[in-house]
Parts: sequence; structure tokens; C-alpha cells
Amino acid sequence: MTESISATELKFLKQLSKEYPTISAASGEIINLQAILKLPKPTEHFMSDLHGESEAFTHILSNASGVIKEKVDRVLSDTMSAEERAEFATLIYYPAQKLAQLKVKEKDLESWYRITLYRMIDVCRMASSKYTRSFVRKRLPHDFAYIIDELLHAHFEDHDKENYYGRILSSIIDIGRAEDFIIAMAELIKRLAVFKLHIVGDIFDRGARPDIIIDELMSHHSVDIQWGNHDVQWMGAAAGSPVCIAGVIHITLSYNNLETLEDGYGINLRPLSLFAEEFYKDTDVSDFMPKNVCEGEYTPRDLMRVARMHKAIAMILFKLEAEVIARNSGFDMEDRALLNSIDFTTQRIKIDGVEYSLKDCDFPTVDPQNPTKLTPEEHEVMIKLCQSFEESERLQRHIRFIYAKGSVYKIENNNLLYHGAIPFNKNGSFSQTTVGDRTYYGRSWMDFCERMARQGYFAPDNSVARRMGQDFLWYLWCGKNSPIFGRDKMSTFEQLFIDDADVKLEKKNSYYDFIESEDTSIAERTALKIFDEFGLDGVHSHIINGHVPVRAADGETPIKAGGRLIVIDGGFCKAYHTKTGIAGYTLVSSSRGLTLRSHGEFESTQQAILDNVDILSTVNVFETNERRIRVEDTDEGMRLQCQIEDLKKLLTAYADGTIKEQA
Repeated sequence: MTESISATELKFLKQLSKEYPTISAASGEIINLQAILKLPKPTEHFMSDLHGESEAFTHILSNASGVIKEKVDRVLSDTMSAEERAEFATLIYYPAQKLAQLKVKEKDLESWYRITLYRMIDVCRMASSKYTRSFVRKRLPHDFAYIIDELLHAHFEDHDKENYYGRILSSIIDIGRAEDFIIAMAELIKRLAVFKLHIVGDIFDRGARPDIIIDELMSHHSVDIQWGNHDVQWMGAAAGSPVCIAGVIHITLSYNNLETLEDGYGINLRPLSLFAEEFYKDTDVSDFMPKNVCEGEYTPRDLMRVARMHKAIAMILFKLEAEVIARNSGFDMEDRALLNSIDFTTQRIKIDGVEYSLKDCDFPTVDPQNPTKLTPEEHEVMIKLCQSFEESERLQRHIRFIYAKGSVYKIENNNLLYHGAIPFNKNGSFSQTTVGDRTYYGRSWMDFCERMARQGYFAPDNSVARRMGQDFLWYLWCGKNSPIFGRDKMSTFEQLFIDDADVKLEKKNSYYDFIESEDTSIAERTALKIFDEFGLDGVHSHIINGHVPVRAADGETPIKAGGRLIVIDGGFCKAYHTKTGIAGYTLVSSSRGLTLRSHGEFESTQQAILDNVDILSTVNVFETNERRIRVEDTDEGMRLQCQIEDLKKLLTAYADGTIKEQA
């Protein structure tokens, strides 16, 4: 081996020998990895377009889109009624809260603890069955690791089950740790039920608490994120981009979600509030009243204050957008600097060659002679708001997590995940974008977009590169060739100031015409073209897409292109429920196949805990594997196989003396 091994490989093997210092250690790891390869593929869970709906997200995460309830039913159907199993499942979803409710009504609490612990162990044994003992050990709660390991892997040919379990459980109960143990078991079951969580974009906006969702994601053992257009807008805001900050505040105010900014991230909106009260107090703000407000929830005075802030930040936003467009001719968005297109005398505006009347032209901070220039007061407000966003420790921590776990797209296990679209031309070719002396399209355009998004946050402060990256984050939010946006324009201005419905339409990129074509052959050819561009074989590949809500109420199906495209935006956001008819889709990929799950509306966490009310979910098994998929068939399996080959080389190096064993 000495003659054939390269210096680089020898250096690598010496480094590897530090982790596996003996033949025995290397051999043992090879055996362990080969055993893992033969296990069933762990379950993957796909969610999209969460839009700040933290309660519904937390519940679906806790019940793993019904996977945990299925395991409870399978294990306990012979010994518990349907009502009892629903209660037990709720105990797994919300162990601490449900325990507080249940123990009050139990007359024989010790007996209840014992029965519950037995059942927890049985369900946990099933959840852990597709993992090696070593894998499970690494995920055991620290305080009870040894006990749980014993209970899950006891050999009952050597032990009487009742006697063995009974002694251990009696000890747990006697020392007052039963509730802690139940909570630990419930968390372990949830951890083992789903191996990996994929979030296909749009954590932020509309719903009240995206920050709670991100806290949940940060505590998850294995998660990745494909950025949505709402996410990149918040990424730009955290980076200090004034236009992204104004955009984030505009949307937050339009849904009256001040809780997100003020309570979630400690953003100080007082400078904007004072500014709006001074300059917009006597201004018509009827079209800026917040949406989706329950009657009696806020006073008219509160809503009027929000509406004034909303209009004030909207005008600042349109000015800042014009600034970004002016310094980025490559964005090809000059037609979206709409303040420049207003005739303030006639109160009309020309868009795409057509004139429209403005229903509101009461802009107290807009100079008709220079409509896109910020007033000194607006400039001061933005300085304070930018400072507040940049100094929010929690926001910065969350956005760094989104960068660390996120990307524009992801390829895993022959699936291609992205939020929006691969930009297409009307003739069916990939749209090309030239930046400098290079032209990008398809995958190369997606890769370029990701580099620019990272540049906007990580490039040095006050550098040209950072500003360019921040401007590009705004482009990803609303640019007509943005793969994350996928539409020709963001019609915010038109929605607020023009009554004509046609001008408000945001035309989807041609990608959707092809990939969602009713002519299945066209849709399938488009999917195969995309698979080829991203290096996928296309035979067993899927595109998993979010962004555009599926109108299930109108009969639209989320499964398109002959099963090659799966759209999992079914309307998590409450604002979409009337359009979609459901409250979200999730996708579950197991060793046995793919199941798409549609969910009913979630009432509240409190109701779920008190009444054992789960989200009503419908399971559609739309693809069953011919044989059960093993770890060796996955991307993780390929990685493990490479690791095995490296360890075999290390064994050879030990055997011929190239590397010495360490005592």
C-alpha cells in the first residue's frame, strides 16, 4: 500500500486513525455502518408556507402529520378505545400540559403512571425499530438514557417482561420521577417518529408568531430550509436593508401582527408611530386598515393608529424601492418605480402604457416634483428602524440559523426541493439572466441567487458587496426573474391605489404553464427537463414545491406532472383558508412510499389539550415502493458507504504497517 497511496490520502488516513486508533475500532465501525445500511429508510417530513401560524405548525410537528397517531393505533388498538388512544396521543404531543390535566382526575395516580409508562415504552419501541441501538442511544434524554436504553432493548427471553419492567417502573414512581420520565419518553417518540424535517419556504409573514416556529426548528434534531420569498425579505431586513425593513413592516401592519415585531423581536415601532401621527393624522387611510381583525378585538383608535403607520411605511417603501431600482439597471424593473409614473395634477398613473385613476392621491410626504425622495423625517425614521432590526439579538440569531440551515434549493434522496419556480421562457426554454459578463439559467441561476443572498448578510459592513447583496435579497423577494418569487411583479401599489382588477394581477412565470399543464405529456417533459438540469435520473425523482396555494376547494390537485411534481402549499395561513378549502398539506416519505396529507383547520392548542382534538387529516397514499427502501438506497447510505470504504483503506494501512495502531 505504501507505494500506491498518495501523500494526500495518507494524510487523510492518519487523521482518520485518530478517531479509530485500532483495527478493532475501525472494524467495529464498519460492522455498525453496514448494519445501518440494511435498516429501513427513516421517515422524512415536508412542510411549506407556514406563514407564522405557530400553533398549527407546532401541532403538526408534534403529531408528525398523523404518523405518531398511526403508531399509537397500531400498538395499542387491542387494549385501548379510540377515545383513550386519542387522549394518549395528545399526551405524547403535549406531555407537560396534558399531564397537568390528567393527574387531577385520576383516583389511583400510581397505577395510572404505571400503565402509562408501559404504553409509552411499547410505542417508543415501535418508533425506534428502524434505527440501530447506537443511533437511538445518541438521542436518548440525558437524565434517563440508561433506563430507557434498558427498557427499549431488554431481551424478554432472559427476563420476565412484567417483573423486569415492573421493578424499574416502580423505582421511577417511588422516587417521584414518573412525570419527568413520561415527558422524556414523549419527546423521544416525537424525535424518532421523523428522522428529518424539510421546510420548503415561507416561515414568515401573515401569521402572528414566526419567531416561535423558528425556536421550534432550532430545537429540532435534523432540519433544512428552502428559502421562500417572505423569508428572504426578512433576511434582508436583518441584514440592514432599508427597503426590506420597510417591506417587512408594511406586511406586518397590513395583518396587524405587531406582536411579531414588538414581542417576538423587540423592534421599536414608536418612531414610525409618532411620525405617522404627525404627518398622516388627517389623511385618508381607509384602504390601509389591517386585515383579518376579529370584531371587538381592537378599538377603532388602535386600528386607526395601525392604518396610519401602514400608509406611512407604504409610501416610504415605494420611495426606497425606486432607489434600489435606480441603482440596479440589471434588475430590469424600471417600470416598477411607480411613484415616477403618477400625474399628481390629474391623479392618474400610467402602467404598461395604460392610464388608471388613483382612488387615493393623498400623500402628505410625497413631493410631486421629486416623488421618490425621502423627507428628512422619513429618513430619520428609517435610521432608527434599521438600528432596531440590526440590534435585535433574537432576530439576528434566527436569521443566522435560517442561513445555516437554508438554501435556494436542495437535492436529497432523488427529490428536488424549492419554494418558487425555475424561471422559464414562453417557448419552454430556461430564462437566461446576464450579470456582468456571465449568463445564468436553470441551476446556475439558482446557485448565483444563493451566493448573492449570502453576500447580502455576510459581506463586510458598509461594503459595496454587502449593499449589492442586500439589493439582491429585495430582488429575490419581488423580482420578475426571481426563482423564489416566480411572478412578473409584486402588485402592492396597485392593490392599494387602483380599483381595476386586471392591473392587480400578478402573472405567474411560464414555469407554471408548463409544469402544471393539463396536458400531462407537456408537464412531464418539463419535469424531466428540470431533473436533467439538476442531475437527477428522473425515474424515481420528484419536485417538491411550495409558494402557490392549491385550491383544493375548486378541485385542484397538488399532485401534478404525472406524479413528478408535488405542491405542498395548501393554505397553512388562515388568510388562505377560504381560497384553498383546507389548512395545509404536508408530505411524508417513508421506507414504504409517499403519502400526502391534507389538514383541516386547527382551532387552538388549548382545545387540543383539553378535548384531545387533533387536526383532521386525510391521508392520500399516492406512491408505494415496490420494495421497502433501505438506508443503503438513500443519499445518507451513499455517504455511509464512502465512510466504509475509507475505513477499509485504514484497515489495510494498519495491516501492512503504513499506519501504526495506537495503544
